Amino acid sequence: MQNKQDHYLELKVNRDFGDIITLYFDFLKQNLKKFTNVFISYNGIFLIALLIVSYLLVSGFIGMITVSSNTAAVGSLGGTDDYVFYLLAGGILYFVVFIAVAVLNYSLAGAYMIKYEEKRGNNFDKKEVWNLFKNRLGSIVLFVVLLIAIYIAVSIAGAVMSLIPILGIFAYYILIFFVLAWFGVSFFSMLQENKGVTEAFGEGWNLVYKNFWKSVGVNFILGFLNGILVLVVMIIPGVIVGVYTFHVVENNVDIDAGIIPTVIYTLGTCLILIVGVFGQCLSQFVNGILYYSLHEKAYNTNARSKIEQIGNSEQ
Repeated sequence: MQNKQDHYLELKVNRDFGDIITLYFDFLKQNLKKFTNVFISYNGIFLIALLIVSYLLVSGFIGMITVSSNTAAVGSLGGTDDYVFYLLAGGILYFVVFIAVAVLNYSLAGAYMIKYEEKRGNNFDKKEVWNLFKNRLGSIVLFVVLLIAIYIAVSIAGAVMSLIPILGIFAYYILIFFVLAWFGVSFFSMLQENKGVTEAFGEGWNLVYKNFWKSVGVNFILGFLNGILVLVVMIIPGVIVGVYTFHVVENNVDIDAGIIPTVIYTLGTCLILIVGVFGQCLSQFVNGILYYSLHEKAYNTNARSKIEQIGNSEQ
């Protein structure tokens, strides 16, 4: 008998606002362990890269703090040039890694959910998720390039809107959540239906625009709740770093004198960055559930399929 934990959660159903939120948490509870395994398996090189980024940033900050707090030691430390280099190198590498990680995990979360719907449960191999990503890599990269360009334009428009007192701020956030829903639903349309990039953006726009407030509301509520979940997980490295910082301040520890401060701050920063990346995957699950709901509302493909099956069985 199939365990309730492994029971297939039907995605292609026209759901209202509350049911979408409930389904999201049911889906997350059922698939969190397996998707985490997929996440770790295919992010290995990027997790190492985030560790290097954290080391560069922490080394630069520690060096700059030490120099600024002890100007007499500037000569012996060789000035601030080395530390500025660490910060710049860390910042540039972080930007490159962030783009690569965003492309990968935006896709892995989408591919995972598509395989879940296709196999009617999570009884599939993680290689199937990777193969779907790999086969559509060209379209995914083009999609992300257009996404970045559109988001920059929207951010500029939103910044102008936010200058309007009170109403401008509300309009700004409504615009941002609408765009996030549009991007997410369009991406699923591209992967699930094998559409071209521009065609997927058009399909996503039609689905989200016709269900404007549902799309905005789902992204706002679940985005807020996901943010809380991410912050809760970040408490662990945050407390460790906070306690050690308190120890450093209270005991006047020279943070540039040993390797322990660098190791603690590097690991803490790296864990925070990794949790942030994982949180991005969760937001893609939100729009996956939204996509299936809106698509079923518009086309009734799943409902028609069930009716046809009933008709064929009665013949």
